[in-house]
Amino acid sequence: MAFKLSGILFGKKTLCGSLSGVKEAELKSTTIPKGYFAVYVGKDHKKRYVVPLSYLNEPTFQELLIMAEEEFGYEHPTGGLTIPCREDIFVDVICQLNSM
Repeated sequence: MAFKLSGILFGKKTLCGSLSGVKEAELKSTTIPKGYFAVYVGKDHKKRYVVPLSYLNEPTFQELLIMAEEEFGYEHPTGGLTIPCREDIFVDVICQLNSM
């Protein structure tokens, strides 16, 4: 899986905003917009992302969910869905899904 550096940087800058279709102000609130869900990403420092529910049907995103199940089972330490991968890998997957 190859990505151009500029695409990754662009994806990191805009992932929480225009790529997911949710305004940044909405992401900072405690409510999740209809049609989206929150995930926490990272090994040590967890960062919150709001992603579309449609990603649940994508095989690549399902692989991330399998990783979460293998690591935590159904008891996540943060109380929310935690994906135990590096943030840059998560951003790459989301950028790939957004380009489809």
